Formats: sequence, structure tokens, C-alpha cells
Amino acid sequence: MKHLLNLIRKLPPETSHKVGLNGLKGLNKIGLLEKMFDFDSTQEQHKATLLNLDFKNRLGIAAGLDKNAEYVDELSKLGFGFVEVGTVTPRPQFGNKKPRVHRFQSQNAVINSLGFNNKGIDFMVNQIRDKKFDCILGVNIGPNKGSRGQQRIDDYSECFSKVIEHTDYVTINISSPNTPELRDLHEISELEKVFNEINRIKKDKEINIPVLLKISPDEDEKTIDLILDNIKSFDISGLIVSNTTIDKSVMKLNGLPDGGISGKPLFKKSNKALRYISKFLNKQSQKQDNFVLIGVGGVFTKKDFDEKTENGADLVQLYTGFIYEGPAVARNILS
Repeated sequence: MKHLLNLIRKLPPETSHKVGLNGLKGLNKIGLLEKMFDFDSTQEQHKATLLNLDFKNRLGIAAGLDKNAEYVDELSKLGFGFVEVGTVTPRPQFGNKKPRVHRFQSQNAVINSLGFNNKGIDFMVNQIRDKKFDCILGVNIGPNKGSRGQQRIDDYSECFSKVIEHTDYVTINISSPNTPELRDLHEISELEKVFNEINRIKKDKEINIPVLLKISPDEDEKTIDLILDNIKSFDISGLIVSNTTIDKSVMKLNGLPDGGISGKPLFKKSNKALRYISKFLNKQSQKQDNFVLIGVGGVFTKKDFDEKTENGADLVQLYTGFIYEGPAVARNILS
């Protein structure tokens, strides 16, 4: 298996990504996937009830690995307690020009400028409708690249309205650095417009699904404070901390391509943001049982997982760690 993974990693990043996931799907079809990566992923010490949802364990897959919800069953059988798919947009889009994914193996890092490449919300709904997975399912939603102003708000509304009945929770992505002006939605006046629509749909459909917000690690404390002050009024169920960073100083290399940096170089920066938010919420007594913090960024090992929880994470996600550590990463962290 190790030699096979090394061969796959020699392919161009997006090709190896597709080959690897399709390989897992093939193993699943012939009944070998669980046998190859079998372990008890439902141990009592890992179980958690959060957001009124029963997680078999606290380790999940971050959005971006499975953009179109085509591999949820396979990822759940690798032992992950929850899988977040997307980011999905209303209409299919190619994303940004290639090459747009760059691996830096010496630093266990990836820089991507993908730009929400996906097959659209209708395709995703067909993938998850009427299906039961052995994990909690989250859907991460965002706007199409060309959308601005009210159209951008409408994009979130369309995705949310179509997916609300088919998932366990929804994440509002305002923090990808690869969609122009998306991070402007960290401004409270803009964020309020999004959540006014989200909460209207919840009320109209009478479905009180948890809605999380995924934030950037590059925002200043004043911006983060304003978001935290509005958690209750916006009815935000949790924060995902954090998305990728555009701060190239976390990489000890010159001549880097533009894009979001993930992996080990993001670990300290995302932990700093997580720790700050956790302390703020505890100080303001806003950290309720039905509110969660999900720590993501640079998780490769059990030590990394534990450090996230020590900094305030109720749940933990990974993505780049899966790329470098391979499909046994959940077993290695949770066993």
C-alpha cells in the first residue's frame, strides 16, 4: 500500500486526487475497503453528541476533498466520524485555470487556487438524496465566481434551500481566498444579509438544521470579535476555524504561487485563531452545549488532533493530512 501511494503521489496533484479516491471506490465495491482499514472507530471515548447529532467520533474530513459528495460512503468506512462535502455552488463551474494545486512535500503543505470547481448543487443533491451514510454529513456551500451583490446572497440561498432536507448540517463558506471578494463577507453588514436569508428559509421550511460558518485565519481580531458578538443574533451553530491562509510567511520558501496554503504551515496560525475564539466565547459565556468549534488546519497525527482539542475544538477536521498520510490516517489518529 505504501509503494502504491508513493506512485499515485507522483502524478499531477489533481490527477492523483481523482485516481486515489476512485481507487477507494473500487475497493469498496468489491468489499475490501473496510477489511484493509478496519478498526473500531466508535470507541466510547471518541463518541460525542453535538449540535443534537450523534458523532461516532470527533474526527472528520474537511470540505474540498470530496467536492461533489461522490465518496462519502468510502470516507466514512475509513473511520471518519463526519464528512463535509463541497464547496458546492448553484451552477457547475470549472474553477480557476490550471495548474492550480501545488504540493510542497518537504513542508507537508499544499497551495491551491482551485476556485470552487464543482458539478453544481443539483448534482450533489442527487448524490445524497435518500441515502444513509455511516457518518454525519455536512454540506459546505458558496457562491459562483461571477456572482456579486444580491446575486451572491441568492447563490447561498439557492444552495441552502436545495440541500437543507438532505444533510445533517450546512456550512457557509465566506473564507476561500480563491473566489474574488468572497472574504469581504466577513464584514458584519454583508454577513447579516446572508444569514437573514438562511434563517428565513429555515423558518419557511420548518427545519432547524445546524448552520456553521467557516472563517479565514487572516482576519484581524476586531473583525473576528464582531462576528462572535453576532453569533446569537445570526443563529450560528458553530465556527470552523479555519480555512487556508494567504500569508506566505508561514512557508519558508521564496517564489511561491498564489493561493490558499494548507497543511503543516497552517497549523500554528489556525491554532492561534482557534485559541483566541475559544477564550473569547468562554469569557463572554457564549459557549453553549449546542454551539461547536471545529478545528482544522495542519492535522496529521494524534498529537495534532489533541492540540486542536486543547485549544478549544469540539470536533477536528483534516484534508491535507489525508493527502500525505494516506487513507489510514483516521485509524492512526483514533486507535
